[in-house]
Parts: sequence; C-alpha cells; structure tokens
Amino acid sequence: MALEEKRAWIMAVVTICAYAVYLVVVLGRTNSRPLADVFYVAPLLWTVGAAIVASIVLHIAASLLSPEDAGRKDQRDREIGRFGEHIGQSFVVIGGVAALVMAMAELDHFWIANAVYLAFVLSSLLGSIAKIAAYRRGFQTW
Repeated sequence: MALEEKRAWIMAVVTICAYAVYLVVVLGRTNSRPLADVFYVAPLLWTVGAAIVASIVLHIAASLLSPEDAGRKDQRDREIGRFGEHIGQSFVVIGGVAALVMAMAELDHFWIANAVYLAFVLSSLLGSIAKIAAYRRGFQTW
C-alpha cells in the first residue's frame, strides 16, 4: 500500500472517530433541554484539535514505518491527491452556502457551527474515500 493511500485511510478514520466523539459528547449533554442550548463550543474545538494532533502523529508514524516511501510522490500520487481534494471541496462549498443561508435566516449559532463542522467532516471523508477508491480501483486521468 502506498504511503499516500495510508494517509487517506488515516484521515478517514480520524475524521470518523473525532466526529463520533463530538456527537456523543454533545448529545450526551442534552438532559431534556433543547439541542441548541447545549454547550458545544469546547467539545467542537477539542475534537478538532485532537483530530489534527492525531492525524499528524499517525502520519509521522506511517512515514516512520515506511521509510522507503516517505517523501516520495510520483505523478499518479499527485493526480490522485488533487482528484480527492477536488471531490472533497464540494462539501466545503455546500457547507458554506448552508451556513450563509442559516445566518440570513437568523438561526441559532449552534446550527450554523454544526453545519460548517459537518461540511468539513464530509469534505474530509469524501476526499479520503475518493483517494482510496482511486488507489484501489485505478485512476483514469482525463
């Protein structure tokens, strides 16, 4: 398995785990009050920060375990990386538009922040899945 494919797997797993932890923490704080009244800022910041740190540590570990591949990207790796990023960016745009519409509708900050966070999660996940699929099933440039 190429190092870049390992990195895509790491990103997908870290993204899913971080968002799952965030959901468990926030939903666990409801205690029969409205969801929009739940304190979400600290869990959001902590899970995003922990995901970044975990991703960096796991990328370093993957590089150390595959020293022959570390720092080496060929043309195919670059094209697959670009392809995955372009696929994933669609959800960033969708999330941005959704947040804009929610702000204009004057919805609570909770919903706007969670829409943006979900968009980032889906962007990362979709981009990682696209990269993994390209490595596993082949990649045809246009």
